[in-house]
Amino acid sequence: MAEVLVYVDHVDGAVRKPTLELLTLARRLGEPVAVALGAGADATAAVLAEHGAVKVLTADAPEFTEYLVVPKVDALQAAYDAVSPVAVLVPSSAEGKEIAARLAVRIGSGIITDAVDLEAGDNGPVATQAAFAASFTTKSRVSKGTPVITVKPNSAPVEAAPAAGTVEALAVTFGALATGTKVTGRTPRESTGRPELTEAAIVVSGGRGVNGAENFGIIEALADSLGAAVGASRAAVDAGWYPHSNQVGQTGKSVSPQLYIASGISGAIQHRAGMQTSKTIVAVNKDAEAPIFDLVDYGVVGDLFAVVPQLTEEIQARKG
Repeated sequence: MAEVLVYVDHVDGAVRKPTLELLTLARRLGEPVAVALGAGADATAAVLAEHGAVKVLTADAPEFTEYLVVPKVDALQAAYDAVSPVAVLVPSSAEGKEIAARLAVRIGSGIITDAVDLEAGDNGPVATQAAFAASFTTKSRVSKGTPVITVKPNSAPVEAAPAAGTVEALAVTFGALATGTKVTGRTPRESTGRPELTEAAIVVSGGRGVNGAENFGIIEALADSLGAAVGASRAAVDAGWYPHSNQVGQTGKSVSPQLYIASGISGAIQHRAGMQTSKTIVAVNKDAEAPIFDLVDYGVVGDLFAVVPQLTEEIQARKG
């Protein structure tokens, strides 16, 4: 059976959810072969095998942590040469898309980015993408070489499918460009205790209607009651009410959760581009004519300062 390379996103051996989603999609195309790099790579094998990896190629070297991107591309190319896969799947993060693009150039193949679904086709994998600020969906396939495809988080369920997960060492030869950009320092990101925005199953976002940084506590309280990530519109970020790292939109982060709750967000095209592929969308806005209501599954016309706290209280009561 054909093999499909899956690039593993992990932190010291802890596999991140988008990789497990990729394994679900990879099984539609063939047998998943995972590529885990850096410290803790061997520790990923058990989880990867549990979710369908028939083989886990691992490599560790100082280059993976001391230099940016290129060493990982060298390793993924080595895995490609060793496996000759029918497709290469990579999580659609900023780093993932750069790795995928560089690999596609090296192997002379086409690339598809930000896919939201994958299926097997007669002439190779067919990817579904959102286009024109997610107003349309398209189906695409690569017509030259081995498809390199990045997939957005929350595009597929995480499904257990136990496989062999045989661990094999991957021999990597680093090229001259591998040491071109050196990492000179790292500052750990402070944890909020909430899920990563782009990976969260539920996202609660606030916009201009929140009317100040001091009021974002209302949004955070609702998010915490749901175990959700917190997002913000560009207007809220530009006003300095919430960090740019939490911005959802065309110039921020693109999310596709199971549930997206927009509070005090008008629904400008810039914001819609970053969240329109969410599975269920709920909006709270006191303006009944706000564009966001053209998009939602459920809408509440009302003052968020009255509606959101009541919603939080009701969720907490039901949980209690």
